[in-house]
Amino acid sequence: MKKGLTASTGRQQLAPYACHAAQSRGRLHPETHSPTRTPFQRDRDRIIHSTAFRRLKHKTQVFVYHEGDHFRTRLTHSIEVAQIARALARAFAVDEDLAEALALAHDFGHTPFGHTGEEALNELMADFGGFDHNAQSLRIVTKLEKRYADFDGLNLSWETLEGLVKHNGPPAGPNGGDKPLPLPIAEFNAQFDLDLEHHSALEAQCAAIADDIAYNAHDLDDGLRAGLFSLEDIAELPLVGEHLSQVQEHYPGLEFSRTVHEIVRRQITVMVEDVILASQENLARLAPATQQDIRRAGQAMVGFSKPMRKKERAIKAFLFKRMYRAPSVMKVRREARQVIRDLFEVYYSGKAPMPDEWGRDWQETAQRLDEEKRARLVGDFLAGMTDRYAILQHRHWFDATPELR
Repeated sequence: MKKGLTASTGRQQLAPYACHAAQSRGRLHPETHSPTRTPFQRDRDRIIHSTAFRRLKHKTQVFVYHEGDHFRTRLTHSIEVAQIARALARAFAVDEDLAEALALAHDFGHTPFGHTGEEALNELMADFGGFDHNAQSLRIVTKLEKRYADFDGLNLSWETLEGLVKHNGPPAGPNGGDKPLPLPIAEFNAQFDLDLEHHSALEAQCAAIADDIAYNAHDLDDGLRAGLFSLEDIAELPLVGEHLSQVQEHYPGLEFSRTVHEIVRRQITVMVEDVILASQENLARLAPATQQDIRRAGQAMVGFSKPMRKKERAIKAFLFKRMYRAPSVMKVRREARQVIRDLFEVYYSGKAPMPDEWGRDWQETAQRLDEEKRARLVGDFLAGMTDRYAILQHRHWFDATPELR
């Protein structure tokens, strides 16, 4: 290490069960240490400077990108998740930079048009290993990002890769459920064992619960402002209705936009505080001495209390019915699904040439590759598209393109 340069580790004293950067399990491709940044800070910076991160700006959660400038995109959502994840990591005295890196990258693998695009692509690739957005996130950061001279992907640390593939819990083993292991995860795990049968470290668990907190709150915000439901509709909803009553009592006659913001910020605060208290109780019972104790606890240590979990499920059920299955949203979903189907067919068949970076001569490439590899290549290409680019490509190759509004 050069004289006068020291890696920034922050002022916080980390708990013994935290992921300590100096003890990282390293990277698939070994690199020299940075004199000014920890491995997790380097991961965070690489994620922010990636192409995949910039694309999140034009990938939507529920609404298509041109529906309005103030609805959430994958980018704004990821930034909100990162803020909450850092707050939780700070409360548990674990590495904030790792939690932030995971929050910023957790949606990399999402297709255009939100979960609709993912569902359509999974159906189209059912005979070729299917499509899973967490597996695609791993594929992006380990293979598809092509920025560095020495390796494909971002060459992130083991702890960051582990957290990405375990965003929804362990993907394998008794805790992984009955779903087969996605092919991209299985292939990479054979090179760099990510301990798939156990839970993730606490930093990753902070990012995962922060995702739930953020999208519950901002989907209520977006849904109210889009007119999919009203303040009267949420008055009886657990937690949300309580906040609405408080706001109306303390600020009678408050305009709609401020009322909505007050509800949303109160919900985030209450949920964060609940997670901190409930998780601290879990940690006290486990008394972990190392990060491995967290991974092998048999359950996530970071989560809601039972009463809050019940309220959170009620909010999700309301949003599913009134927002995600609203007639206007369902119309857009059907049209978006058709756009993905059309694009997959035209590229997979070779009727439309792939861009240069995906193969100089797609007709030749299509003949050379077997069906599964060709489908995966097309899936990678489509998954990386933004909503806007997918619509533009459809307009280029087809006579009629849905308006998606």
